[in-house]
Amino acid sequence: MHGSSRAAAAASRAAFRAALVGGAPLSRLGGELFSVVATLDSSSTLRRALADSSREGTDKRALVERLFAGKVDASTLRVLSVVSGERWAAERDLTDMLEALAVEAVVAAAEAGDRADRVEDELFRFERVVAADTALHAAITNQAAPVDSRLGLVQRLLAGKVADETLTLVRQAVAHPRGRRFDRTVQTYLDLAAVRREQQTATVTSAVPLSDSERARLGAGLATIYGGKVRVNAVVDPRVMGGIKVEIGDELIDGTVLRKLESARRAMGA
Repeated sequence: MHGSSRAAAAASRAAFRAALVGGAPLSRLGGELFSVVATLDSSSTLRRALADSSREGTDKRALVERLFAGKVDASTLRVLSVVSGERWAAERDLTDMLEALAVEAVVAAAEAGDRADRVEDELFRFERVVAADTALHAAITNQAAPVDSRLGLVQRLLAGKVADETLTLVRQAVAHPRGRRFDRTVQTYLDLAAVRREQQTATVTSAVPLSDSERARLGAGLATIYGGKVRVNAVVDPRVMGGIKVEIGDELIDGTVLRKLESARRAMGA
């Protein structure tokens, strides 16, 4: 975010934190903020009205009050009032902030139930399952298909098998990707979860599954290098043959046999 949006984002996060401290119903807060994002994305007129930096904040807050009072929880309304009353440099900045706060509320609900690690793991694993299954990927991401049918498929696949928060985030990613691919939407959610939990995420690819102790040792080693906490998401890919590939942030550490063979072939001019 640039310009006025930075200050607006800081004020929005402060209002959100105040809602959490005040005992806001976390799952409801997340769901309602997601619903507001969908409403704004579907109405350019309303979105422009709330993001208009030339319009007084009091007018925008009054508009939010008229539209949402009695329809959302009081804590949700207070957050919406602050977010809409700020000066945003771009319309997308406002809706992106609301989406980020919605994800954070869902993750906070998972934290309250000691399920945050589980939610991150399930979300990551489901995205990998979808990416590896062409038919499933097409069924879930086909925007021409009715959203209810796509959500019904997600419900059949995941209901009762994953945490409620995981299901909420997957349903949101399927129903309202906001112009992004499914994998990018899920990654956005994971990145937001990592920021909330003050940790970095490393994707580790190996030829065979890593044991829990291996993941823990690798996470501890990466934390020593990069600082803070590092969560390890493990991917199994037999093509790497041996060694591991680590992706963390914008960095890639590739120690796989496949990479070494490719380097040798290039050196030989093959």
